[in-house]
Amino acid sequence: MKLTNKELPQHMAKNSSTATRRTRSRLVKSKGRRSPLATIALIVIGLVTTGGAYALFSSTASAETQSSSAAANQSSVDAGKKLFAANCATCHGLSAEGVNGVAPSLYGVGAAAVSFQVGTGRMPLANQGPQAEQKPVQFTDAQVTAMADYIASLSPGPGIPAKKYLGGNDDAAEGAELFRVNCAMCHNVAGAGGALTEGKFAPALSGVSAEHIYEAMVTGPQNMPVFNDKNITPAQKADIITYLKYLDKNPSPGGIDLGNLGPVAEGLFIWIFGLGAVVGVTIWIAAKAN
Repeated sequence: MKLTNKELPQHMAKNSSTATRRTRSRLVKSKGRRSPLATIALIVIGLVTTGGAYALFSSTASAETQSSSAAANQSSVDAGKKLFAANCATCHGLSAEGVNGVAPSLYGVGAAAVSFQVGTGRMPLANQGPQAEQKPVQFTDAQVTAMADYIASLSPGPGIPAKKYLGGNDDAAEGAELFRVNCAMCHNVAGAGGALTEGKFAPALSGVSAEHIYEAMVTGPQNMPVFNDKNITPAQKADIITYLKYLDKNPSPGGIDLGNLGPVAEGLFIWIFGLGAVVGVTIWIAAKAN
């Protein structure tokens, strides 16, 4: 079909307009295809850069803190090792491996055992006997901590108890029940202690620090059984400590407590003083009658 001279300019203008629209459409489509990828790429780059910078800063700060803590702990371990070599190695061996017939190995006893034994003066042992007796402490708190850190570094074991279990502000009634069931047969219901076999004894618990009470429960010194967290939970140990601290703060309201040693002491008191008084009065009456 041929176009006339009048229609030709109109046709060319229409084709030019169509071509322009197609070009614009292709540009818009092209931009539409690239824009999402570019945006995502920018977001990823931003996240990686920010996260990398944060991780680098955090790891650097953490490394500095850990390095400082590790250095401090290693310093304490080194100091504890020297103290151990000078005061404990004679019985327990240079590497705390123990000596047959003299002293046990200390591998696995943990920092809690050292804190209890050394912190109460039971160790170093003054002389061989049925059991180690409490005596004045020979080391400062820092030295006890250093030796505990050294023994703890040798192998895993019970650690120093957390402060939240040592406040003495928990359930005293629950603690009293737990103490009666688990401890009173040796330590007496009032924590006054008692005799055991072969010259051994359960010590009195009045005035004993909360930390040492907790450590004794988890390490089982002397003839005492070990009460781990499956036997008595940390919260229940805190209740027992609360009960014992309650006894420390509240003396017996019933008069002379006679050492809280129970019916034997009370019976002996009645036998000596009660019957003695009756016999004395009887003799006095008889003498007056004569």
